[in-house]
Amino acid sequence: MTRATPAPAGTTPTPTGGPAAPTKPAADGRTLRRSLGRRVLARPEIGALLAAVAVYLVFFTVAPPFREAGSLATVLYQASVMGIMALPVALLMIGGEFDLSAGVAVTTSALTASMLSFQLSVNVWTGVLLALVFSLAVGAFNGWLLIRTGLPSFLITLGTFLILQGANLAVTKIFTGNVATDSISDMDGFAQAERIFASEIGIGGVQVKITVLWWLLFAGLATWLLLRTRFGNWIFAVGGNKDSARAVGVPVNLTKIALFMGVGAGAWFVGMHLLFSFNTVQSGEGVGNEFLYIIAAVIGGCLLTGGYGSAVGPVIGALIFGMVSQGIVYANWNPDWFKAFLGVMLLLAALVNLWVRRTATRR
Repeated sequence: MTRATPAPAGTTPTPTGGPAAPTKPAADGRTLRRSLGRRVLARPEIGALLAAVAVYLVFFTVAPPFREAGSLATVLYQASVMGIMALPVALLMIGGEFDLSAGVAVTTSALTASMLSFQLSVNVWTGVLLALVFSLAVGAFNGWLLIRTGLPSFLITLGTFLILQGANLAVTKIFTGNVATDSISDMDGFAQAERIFASEIGIGGVQVKITVLWWLLFAGLATWLLLRTRFGNWIFAVGGNKDSARAVGVPVNLTKIALFMGVGAGAWFVGMHLLFSFNTVQSGEGVGNEFLYIIAAVIGGCLLTGGYGSAVGPVIGALIFGMVSQGIVYANWNPDWFKAFLGVMLLLAALVNLWVRRTATRR
């Protein structure tokens, strides 16, 4: 009588107890290679890209003026003013926070530079630099208050929004006697600042606002920051789980304060563009724009819960905003439908992004 020899580890015994057939090791999901299509779908901005193509085709079909090069320059200008602010707002959202004061902060920076320059009778660059310091201080205050109190950033920046909105109007009336600042177009340094913040550049016979070039430059810098630097890793980490990030040595407090200051820097730049484009600033402007910045980021694939997104996504989201805002005009549609159209785009983009993420992560 023979006795079956136990099968070695990693093999399966045959029914007769003969030579064992080797078995394949169980697949480990961490080592599986995803297909190219699955990797493309995993990109946060892919849903926004699909939406942008759809919007472009719609207006290209129904609005002949939309096809002209000059119209494209106008679309890009609208997108750039929105997109410059959408970038730091998106980075802040990836870091898990919101800034509802971003819209009025743009107006605050412009008012600060204008009134300081005019009231002190100094070179406009003095007002520009002081406005930058003030904008960064507002962002740092928001971040510091978030860290010290633990209150939601939604609530803290809502308070900042109301403070800035009231101060913009009240302070402007004190110094000018009305709701707008005095013109600074004849002051020293204005022409130089205008060339940097609000000039036009001829490209292929079409005049393009310099903000378009700044927008693309900032998008490239933001992409490099997120994907190629340690600070970019910190942003994703604190947005995903700040407690786990702190446990592995990520400076959570510093990262969040820096992100809020980034929003302040963006508000300063856009504020300077507005100031040197129109020479004067209306103190009531900017209210509601903070939601447009957030919409551009969400359409671009940034999650409201943080920890997921890209810098390219908000660029596409802002481009969609520019195409919609100008496409409706070129198509001779009722502009009263603009916000409704934008809301539909937001919901569709959110649903597409959800589907894309689920498809990309499904085994």
